Amino acid sequence: MSIVTNLKLITTAKCTAISPIMQRRNKLLAKVQEQLELCEAQRNQQTYAPKRIKTVTNKETGERMTVETVKRVKEWFWIAENGKINLAVKYGSKTLPLNKKGANAIELTNGTELIGTLHKLKDAVVAGEFDDAISEVSDATRKAFNK
Repeated sequence: MSIVTNLKLITTAKCTAISPIMQRRNKLLAKVQEQLELCEAQRNQQTYAPKRIKTVTNKETGERMTVETVKRVKEWFWIAENGKINLAVKYGSKTLPLNKKGANAIELTNGTELIGTLHKLKDAVVAGEFDDAISEVSDATRKAFNK
């Protein structure tokens, strides 16, 4: 017990609830990271195929089992008619407004700039710059269910 007595011991309780703002921020942060990994894989001429665990029921036997499947990741970016890359930030299936004027995409010149911009977007999400846009989209989605 001499090792334990030399440690700094405290009494604490683990916080079990995360604020809705932090939950939304973490969700968007995970999706931005997914896009970043997708871009890195494409730059290295590899396929990005994240795995997920899915529970399925066998129709014949009724037995439930877990299988590993490939998760589908939709790209947030595309090449426009002018040859530049456009990047839209999405929360769920909705595109987030990027400013008060209604801009919904970022124009980029190449893949390196795309990866750099995604890193900047991660920092912006952590700093809370998208909180208003996320809550606006979330409120609109919630109101659509209450019709």
